[in-house]
Amino acid sequence: MLLLVVALVAVDQLTKAAVVGYLPLHGSVPIVPGLLNLTHVRNTGAAFGVLNAVDFPYKAAVLTVAALAALVAIAFYADRVGADTRIGRLGMALVIAGAIGNLIDRARQGYVVDFVDAHWRGWHFWAFNVADAAITVGAACVILDALLPRRSHVPETV
Repeated sequence: MLLLVVALVAVDQLTKAAVVGYLPLHGSVPIVPGLLNLTHVRNTGAAFGVLNAVDFPYKAAVLTVAALAALVAIAFYADRVGADTRIGRLGMALVIAGAIGNLIDRARQGYVVDFVDAHWRGWHFWAFNVADAAITVGAACVILDALLPRRSHVPETV
């Protein structure tokens, strides 16, 4: 799973660097007209743009520390996920990779680079990135794993 985490963090950082290098801030390129654009935005807030429009002293530092604390808590939880729960372990690896990817941005720049702009008839979902997608899919895997029935390892008696 470590290789997956490293690979996802690398892909996340490379895609963000490409967006920053090729698209000006707020620049946009349609990928699927009327549905999907690549749009360079900065998220100075938390997930889904929460606190993006709010300004307070040391905001970047506070959000960086909060993200780091969340990553540590997730890592402790991931360490307790059993080896027999493959979907749960995969989910935790995805969440950790995404958290690291966004934490790198936040610590280095004070904001997270987002660029996937999904929209429909004037309604835009919050822009997101590879790290956000990994966190979302990972969380879904963890939830799915929690809902799946567990096999009992108790031998049957005759």
